[in-house]
Amino acid sequence: MWCKVEQILIEKDISQYELAKRMGVSTGTITELKKGRIKKPSFELIKKIADALEVSMDRFR
Repeated sequence: MWCKVEQILIEKDISQYELAKRMGVSTGTITELKKGRIKKPSFELIKKIADALEVSMDRFR
């Protein structure tokens, strides 16, 4: 999942810090996702990411 998020971050020139800020979560949450420690992100987390990046949740399938 992180590969897809990272690709969108690069496309939109958004930092991980900015993503966390937009999502209303800590940078630690982003780090956990990046390192694969969140194996199966919840629907709510995926929705927050999609909303923060202004993309459809379909991008993460």
